[in-house]
Amino acid sequence: MKISVELTLTPLHDDYEPAIINFIKKLRASDLNVLENPLSTQVYGDYDEVMHLLTTEIKEAFELIEFGLLYMKIVKSDRHDYEPHF
Repeated sequence: MKISVELTLTPLHDDYEPAIINFIKKLRASDLNVLENPLSTQVYGDYDEVMHLLTTEIKEAFELIEFGLLYMKIVKSDRHDYEPHF
């Protein structure tokens, strides 16, 4: 099953950029389709592959920050090629 996941990592401390950059670089290093914009990062692919990657990388990201939030949305379909038709 294919999924699309939108992630927003928000460390709750000063000097937050290194943690976010590290998290995004780890996602980019995977074989999955990863897209970024100023507000979030999207990961697209097979459910098991995406969730395995996210389980590992979210844990590492949380270990590198003192306090933080991770917002995640999951859609059951691969929406990487979505284009609005309006």
